[in-house]
Amino acid sequence: MEIGKVLKELYRIIEKRKEELPEGSYTASLFKAGENRILQKVGEEAIETILALKSGNNEEAVYEVSDLLYHLTVALVNRGITYDEIAKELERRMK
Repeated sequence: MEIGKVLKELYRIIEKRKEELPEGSYTASLFKAGENRILQKVGEEAIETILALKSGNNEEAVYEVSDLLYHLTVALVNRGITYDEIAKELERRMK
């Protein structure tokens, strides 16, 4: 599956978790903990991503980038920022 489709599906699933807040869901627990906790996780994952990329271990880097994208998506959903908005800004920068 291509990255765009994966990210859109991830976004949809995270939106649903925010709406339903199912018991036992890690995503729901982040929303319940609030924005500060969500952003703390984004920061932690960013640091872990940097360290993994510096290590030269591509498998570890892929794992950590995936964690970062997941937590970043939680933060975006929390703020109501869509990937379409991000795409529009990136397109603007490519001109």
